Amino acid sequence: MDRDKDLDSEQLQAKLLEISADIRSLAKNYQGDNLALLAILRGLEEVHGEIRDGFFQASLPDTRQKLYDLLKDIEEKGGWPYIERMNLISVLKKLP
Repeated sequence: MDRDKDLDSEQLQAKLLEISADIRSLAKNYQGDNLALLAILRGLEEVHGEIRDGFFQASLPDTRQKLYDLLKDIEEKGGWPYIERMNLISVLKKLP
């Protein structure tokens, strides 16, 4: 069973790398086009919200052991996912 989990994890990581490369390529194609890049960021934020509010919340643990496993994974592998927004000051600093 652990072998199947490892295989699934490897396939997931490979797919995530592929998707990340596609997103980077898309952003690179629109380098310099702030409105297109903003649209990409908004799309990523929307997908993040859909996954968090839908799939992730529905999969939250229903036992103490599963909760422990989830919290342990969060602690060991980099914390909680977060999409940071630029603040207005950062945007204004770019003005001449």
